[in-house]
Amino acid sequence: MDNILLKVEDLNIEFHDHDVPERVVNHLDMELAQGEILGIVGESGSGKSMTAMAIAGLLRRHDLEMQGKILFEGKELLHANREMLRQMQGNDIGIVFQEPMTSLNPVKRIGWQVEESLRIHRPEMGKDERYQRVIKALEDVELENPQLVYKKYPHELSGGMRQRVMIASAMICEPKLLIADEPTTALDVTIQLQIVKLLQRLNQEKNMAVLFISHDLSLVKRLCHRIIVMHNGNMVESGATEDIFYHPKEDYTKELINAIPRLEKHSDLSAC
Repeated sequence: MDNILLKVEDLNIEFHDHDVPERVVNHLDMELAQGEILGIVGESGSGKSMTAMAIAGLLRRHDLEMQGKILFEGKELLHANREMLRQMQGNDIGIVFQEPMTSLNPVKRIGWQVEESLRIHRPEMGKDERYQRVIKALEDVELENPQLVYKKYPHELSGGMRQRVMIASAMICEPKLLIADEPTTALDVTIQLQIVKLLQRLNQEKNMAVLFISHDLSLVKRLCHRIIVMHNGNMVESGATEDIFYHPKEDYTKELINAIPRLEKHSDLSAC
């Protein structure tokens, strides 16, 4: 694979908060190229979100042991210091979480929150330039009346609008990698598809790599170029989306696919 942006080598994540250590990610290897959309799928507890958080540099606990390597543009992130991680987070690596209401500050206006990464990573920008950049970011995620949204508080927006705000915040510094951890779970089906289309468009327009974490195989099928299937911390199977859906090799993968409603399972891969 050419233009490798992210490379994970022999990643192991183990919790030591009980009498017996719990391994939540086991000997994981993966690669993500520039401009590629990679999906990680699996049931709750499969290790997919732990993998995403480790890549984002958000696993920092005294009862946690991590081994292996996470290389982003050749830089080792797994054991990087906090200063280096702060330089990467929100700048080279953008992150979108499952529930925007827990990520957005309820007492700060939307514009102030979307600007936050600019204040941290682009200190040379003046107030007017930051404002114009935020308005453009809100337009890019297809929010109507961005000047009005800029002044609102999170509770004044719908769930779908809040998730678009989170994507705008993650995209404001034009990252090379966007990590989307279950970004559609709290949304209804129509809004889920809109968010998937939005991520697809941003990927194509900006050549940005996307790591899409989900338990919803029908959404992963619509969005991702390649898929990794995880179960109990292990990578069960990986491959091109078409191969995983139409020629699965492992029994666990077949079970997941068989659980998809028939109309979704046989829908066109390019339906979005």
